[in-house]
Amino acid sequence: MKFPGHRKIKHYFPVSAPKPELPRFEVDPRRDTYVLGLDQVIVDVVAKVDDAFLLQHGIGKGLSNLVEHDKADRIYQQLLSLGAISDHFAGGTIGNTVHNYSVLADDKSVLLGVMSANITLGSPAYHYLCHTSSKVDLNHLQAVQGDVGRGITLITPDGERTFVIDPGDMDQLTAAGIPAELVTNASALVLSAYPLRATGQPIIAAMQHTLQLANQAEVPVVMSLGTRHLVEELRSTIQHTASQHVQILAMNEQEAEALTGHEDPLLAAEAILEWVDMVLITAGADGLYLCGYTDEALKRETSHPIKSGSLADFNRFEFSRPMLRRDCNQPLKVYSHIDPYLGGPERIANTNGAGDGALAALLHDMAANHHHRQLQPMSSKHEQPYLAYSSFAQICKYANRVSYEILVQYASRLSKGLPEREDSLEEAYWER
Repeated sequence: MKFPGHRKIKHYFPVSAPKPELPRFEVDPRRDTYVLGLDQVIVDVVAKVDDAFLLQHGIGKGLSNLVEHDKADRIYQQLLSLGAISDHFAGGTIGNTVHNYSVLADDKSVLLGVMSANITLGSPAYHYLCHTSSKVDLNHLQAVQGDVGRGITLITPDGERTFVIDPGDMDQLTAAGIPAELVTNASALVLSAYPLRATGQPIIAAMQHTLQLANQAEVPVVMSLGTRHLVEELRSTIQHTASQHVQILAMNEQEAEALTGHEDPLLAAEAILEWVDMVLITAGADGLYLCGYTDEALKRETSHPIKSGSLADFNRFEFSRPMLRRDCNQPLKVYSHIDPYLGGPERIANTNGAGDGALAALLHDMAANHHHRQLQPMSSKHEQPYLAYSSFAQICKYANRVSYEILVQYASRLSKGLPEREDSLEEAYWER
């Protein structure tokens, strides 16, 4: 596993020790450090069309159109025949996150979901596999006779984006196929709120079963919220699920407002910390926030300038390391914020997936903590049951940098890890 972030300090565990065994692509839950994701497997298709195409198929322009599989297939086949498709991207917020984690950590992750039993050259399922890191263990995907989900983005000459959503068989994941040993030995379980809207579909039971397994084994559960519309629709369900089963929530500022009613990310985070132990909020041009708990006796004061907003001096103890509230003798809420890396890109190529990149950085730090604890259990780093290896402030910097990397590329997934050294990045940025 690569160590998270860029630091001049020495590594705290032997990352370069010789490995006499041949590398294994499939995860061994008894030996490996890995992150486990559960997702609705979906492929993003991008195509350029004219308004007549939308009218022909009765598609509402500028809207997200949920369509039947047969209709979506006719649209897709016509786009193929017209040569209108510019790109296929492996999608899904959790698929993106575990892929990014494996790229950053250069280590294994596992994805649970479904996959077409019969994959043909050039099919959406084929493109999904092609665009997913080989470090992501896909051996536990459940086979379905139909297709994985498709999200077709239709771009008209005026630049307007219209979406055609075909769920396919992505919600047919069953609880019977969830490998319990993989869940109970993971460094973290990451999933999204999207499956909660799949009323009557098997994936809801699969998700609940996976959550119960993780909770029983005290595996940290991380949930990404999805979209503002989804949060508004399922607000009470999400709040209940989070308070009962989830330790960490990840979202953007719009989803935070929909969940709590607070437009200010700090006030939203303060409210969310009544349900969970940590919250990551990406706030666009305002940067990102990472908030959680530490023990009063273990708090560490920042050397950064003190910030005040809706909460006075909110970042005072951002050099503290995150802990679960139940592990704190005297829980203290900690808030950390960072402005966009390098002030943000001069030109944003793509906003889709930036939050998934930030979440992958947080998961990498948590997994590194788990890995280090296994190798060096007597280290002073583990005198307390910390949730992550680094401080709130340090994780913010790492998540910020990864998010930037997504914003400046067209794809929603990382194609390569971060460079070891960057001329544009002050050494002091990582040293602080």
